[in-house]
Amino acid sequence: MSRFIIILIAATSCFSCKKEQQDVVVFKQFSGGIDNTVFDISQNAFGYPSPGISNYEELLFAVGNSFFRQNWVSAPASTTARDGLGPYFNARNCSSCHFKDGRGRPPNFTGELSTGLLIRLSIPGIGEHGGPLGHQSYGRQLQDASLPELLVEGDLQITYVDISGTFSDGTPYSLRKPTYSIISGNYGALGAGLMMSPRVGQQMIGLGLLEAISENTLMNLCDEFDSDGNGISGKLNYVWDEVNKRTSVGRFGWKANQPSLYQQTAGAFLGDLGITTELFNVENCSDSQVDCGSIVNGGVPEITNDDLEKVVLYLSNLAVPAQRDYEDEVVVRGGKNFSIIGCASCHIPSLVTANHSKFSNLSNQRIAPYTDLLLHDMGSELADNRPDFLANGNEWRTQPLWGLGLIETVNGHTYLLHDGRARNIEEAILWHGGEGEASKKLFIDLPAKERESILTFLKSL
Repeated sequence: MSRFIIILIAATSCFSCKKEQQDVVVFKQFSGGIDNTVFDISQNAFGYPSPGISNYEELLFAVGNSFFRQNWVSAPASTTARDGLGPYFNARNCSSCHFKDGRGRPPNFTGELSTGLLIRLSIPGIGEHGGPLGHQSYGRQLQDASLPELLVEGDLQITYVDISGTFSDGTPYSLRKPTYSIISGNYGALGAGLMMSPRVGQQMIGLGLLEAISENTLMNLCDEFDSDGNGISGKLNYVWDEVNKRTSVGRFGWKANQPSLYQQTAGAFLGDLGITTELFNVENCSDSQVDCGSIVNGGVPEITNDDLEKVVLYLSNLAVPAQRDYEDEVVVRGGKNFSIIGCASCHIPSLVTANHSKFSNLSNQRIAPYTDLLLHDMGSELADNRPDFLANGNEWRTQPLWGLGLIETVNGHTYLLHDGRARNIEEAILWHGGEGEASKKLFIDLPAKERESILTFLKSL
């Protein structure tokens, strides 16, 4: 009998070992969980619906996609469902800044429109509900386009200065540091105290999964005062939730300044396109823009809540591409090096979603977003020096890394970080400071072969 028990235990142990190995393989393959991962490496890799949605939801997904990518026009127009553009705006459709549901880039020249970079504005002080205080003439965002009857607010000018450095093995590198200025401010003086923050449009994949991560999970990742002494002190941003009229955890945007995908989407419609919603139903017109109020609008609101919800459904259910070459020797070694030098302390590889209130396919999924959604001090070189609720001028939300290696395929460029200053993954690492300083120095000290393994790993995500 005892021999039988020993054999049974051994067999059970072997089964458990194989099951664990299978789970690891499934996790590696399914970056967005079983129900939300696609296997595609084409230019359309970011544009697929989650396999787990119903046939009816897939129909709504297609409608939401059309509102996301098709141009809005000025009112009045025969296409009443899509009129009301402006009066001031940055783009005519959402996909101008998120082409093929991917990532924007800085403009190549002054006056190039709709590349995906915009400028947040504020002045010293605290605005309504504790957020940034908008400029008295230009509001909280510079609109560099307008309807023909109006002057644009201004043009953005970017100049770059090269910064040279050397890896410990003697290999040289070069970074480019941007400086931003607004020219042709057509509605009054900008003022000496103006704060500007450049923001590049992010890729859209997996947003519903990030929304499904529970607040408790995020709170357990926090270590605001670095109690464990590892040099990492991530914290949550608490922001105004306009839907529920209370303060909530922020998780979307470069500073985690939006509490929900619904509010993020409604805010983008107003700020980027000048399209009002039930949530934000007042046009972007300041007292200095005296002709703005005379422009015909597209109704109040200009996009109905039913259609806005379809866009939110679409954004919630954009599937995540699977990791590629996860069993490749260099990728495996790079993943280990990524953790050894401390990158995984903020870019958390594995999280589990809670129950999503609307979409069951997003619930209880083990995902690989490589983020903690927390704010971290990234040092003075990356600072925008502009507070945003609890985020100070040095702090940014940890960027999710899933899909990182497909940005070039989808969008034709490799510009990274909040303003696209990094021209590739290596430069993005080298810009890390503050809480990322120690990891950056370890990366600089690695032999070229090991640095390349980390880059190969990141390109596989």
